[in-house]
Parts: sequence; structure tokens; C-alpha cells
Amino acid sequence: MRACEVMRTPVVTVSPDATLTETAQRMRECTVGCVVVVSGDAVHGIVTDRDLAVRGLAAEASATTPVSEVMTAPALTVGPDDDVDESYHTMRRAGVRRLPVVAGGRLMGLVTMDDLLMDVSRRLGELLEPLSWCALAEPPGPPHSEDEASGHSRAQKHSRAPGL
Repeated sequence: MRACEVMRTPVVTVSPDATLTETAQRMRECTVGCVVVVSGDAVHGIVTDRDLAVRGLAAEASATTPVSEVMTAPALTVGPDDDVDESYHTMRRAGVRRLPVVAGGRLMGLVTMDDLLMDVSRRLGELLEPLSWCALAEPPGPPHSEDEASGHSRAQKHSRAPGL
């Protein structure tokens, strides 16, 4: 599967001169955890809510500090035709959870770790679907012990008081 098949669009963006406050407000308005920092079509970096907290607030940056001072730059990117497995390995190696998808220097979308996990879940579901129908079609096997055959569980057997 390719990155363009799992990427999110449209991507929430801000300009490099947006303030930390403007960036945080944009994240809140769009209910996202990151924004890509762009100038025109060019990707300059990426900033997450964690970046705002750690590199901004905790570092006592002013609310009017440009986001370009706390963003991760350059942002690691993937191409739209890159395999999602490679995107996953890129994220793991770099310790990031989001990758802008860029083609010809232009932002196309965003691939997140959540997107990749959903893709894996979907693929596993497709692989296991035939097996689940087989399991449902077959009756359960015979009991494995005398207690199970009589309908008594091991817990029931041991919970009885002696002599009862």
C-alpha cells in the first residue's frame, strides 16, 4: 500500500511567522495535534502540541514567538508513492508519529502512526476473515475432562466445601 492511500487531507498548516498562540489556536479550532509549517507550497517544518508545550511554554517562550523557532525542521517527509511499510520504519527510526507527504516540493497530505495502525488492522481483518468464518462454522470439540463433560468447571469443583 502507498502513502497516498492512507494519508489525511487536507493538512492543517501555518506560516513560519505565525505566533505560538496563533498556532495553538489553529490546532484547537481544527482539533489536530500538529500543523505543517509552510510558505506557499514549500514545507519548512512541522510542529506538534508537544513542541508547543516543551519548546515553547516550558522554555518560557513568549506567546508572540514565531512558530518557526519551535518547529522541527527540516520535517522528515515521504512521497505519495512510498510504501507505507517504509513510512512506518521512517517514523520508528526518527521517533516521530507524523510525516508530511510531499510531491514535487508540494504538500499533498499527512501520514500518521494512527493511519498506519488502522491500515494494519484493516489488513489483518481481511486476512483473518476467512478463518473466523471457518471457526464459527465448526462445532466446539468434545470436553477435555470428566468435570467439563458433567458441566462442572474446575473452579466450581474446588469451591465446594468438603463432604458436600
